[in-house]
Amino acid sequence: MLGRDPDAAQEMLHSWTAELSTRAQAAAELSDRVATITASAVGADGAVRVTVAASGAVTDLQLDNRVQRVTGSELAGIIMATLARAQAGLIEQVSVAVHDTVGTDSETGRAVTDTFARRFPRPPDEQPDRWEQDA
Repeated sequence: MLGRDPDAAQEMLHSWTAELSTRAQAAAELSDRVATITASAVGADGAVRVTVAASGAVTDLQLDNRVQRVTGSELAGIIMATLARAQAGLIEQVSVAVHDTVGTDSETGRAVTDTFARRFPRPPDEQPDRWEQDA
């Protein structure tokens, strides 16, 4: 394998250590970037805006007075659909962060993007709601 050359063995260990250090730094940078990601989506022709953190938790919800045109149950549906779109929007930003740091072909990169894709699946195409039909 390495033969009996101690210099070659030392160089291999040094190279391996440097590679591990580089990977660890890239993973730490990815973690830092993902922690700051947010995504937003709008619904009801802009009357509803939902912003989420990387965890998927709502960090902001904005409703304008136009939401008074719909029933409470319709508004709840619009908010939930908008929330799902905002959460699904995290995937694209996480993919960019993965690409820029650990690489999309790395085991770490695949694990992170797969986790977000499972947690926040893209919602199916929606039919226009009553709000959009009446507006």
